[in-house]
Amino acid sequence: MIVASAQDVRGALPMATAIELVAGAMVKVSQGKANLPLRSAMDIDGVNRLGIMPGVLDGMYGVKLISLFPGNPAKGLSSHIGAMVLFDPETGAPRAMVDADALTAIRTAAASAVATRALARKDAHILAIIGTGEQALSHIQALSLVREIKTVRIAGRTPRRAAEFVAQAKTAFPDLDLVACDSARQASRGADIICTVTSSPTPVLEGAWVGQGAHINAVGASMPNVQEIDQSTLLKARLFTDYRPSALAQAREIIDALESGAMTRADILGEIGEVLAGRVAGRQSADDITLYRSLGIAAQDLVCANYVTQQL
Repeated sequence: MIVASAQDVRGALPMATAIELVAGAMVKVSQGKANLPLRSAMDIDGVNRLGIMPGVLDGMYGVKLISLFPGNPAKGLSSHIGAMVLFDPETGAPRAMVDADALTAIRTAAASAVATRALARKDAHILAIIGTGEQALSHIQALSLVREIKTVRIAGRTPRRAAEFVAQAKTAFPDLDLVACDSARQASRGADIICTVTSSPTPVLEGAWVGQGAHINAVGASMPNVQEIDQSTLLKARLFTDYRPSALAQAREIIDALESGAMTRADILGEIGEVLAGRVAGRQSADDITLYRSLGIAAQDLVCANYVTQQL
């Protein structure tokens, strides 16, 4: 059995390649060519959980097992640690185990880049990122490949955390104007692209801060017990998701808006794969606010993990 470490994943899966792999997978998902049971999460001790994400696509099948430990960043570790297991479709035997930390970081940012390429204004130059973990770094890398990013504003739990992140990130991105902000509000106002990449249980982005023409990637909240964006953000945007069943079952702000009658299912305009295939219109004007509500799906992990194993 192939065992791919985090170093193997990062070496074998360039971000530009991951973007194209994820784009192709999302089209197939929206064509009904994947079997994607909803993510489940098992409580471990009242704080930490084990996430389970199985899926089938293009003859590939596997399951991502990922420990969700929110206290890990304080220990210098990712909050998402685990393994993606791929199986042989002919025998059912496990054929590969791929580090899920690096895999998740790359494929999640790649998915945001796919959505940004499809939905953001062509002249988007100012990127705001709310969150200072590994996803913040990978999103800077990925979005810089699909838009000419010039300025990146960073907001974290505290101004100090944002400043520390910027000091570290300047080495990796010397050509970008990296700015540490005192608040998510300061980072978001006037930004062309906003990415929320946190594990916050309560909203970190308010609709009042989002200007006309902005594109939002809401990425961090993958279970209904957490929520990164408020309802006003949801209601003022053209809303797209990666996978409708996930959005309807696990996106807290969507669930609440549907239950209250603030929106209907028709307000989910489409999956990003439908936009990519030309079946659903994305941005219609420069003033549109577009929102990509990402839950993360196993199809993205499958295509990226499979590619890694082919390179080893």
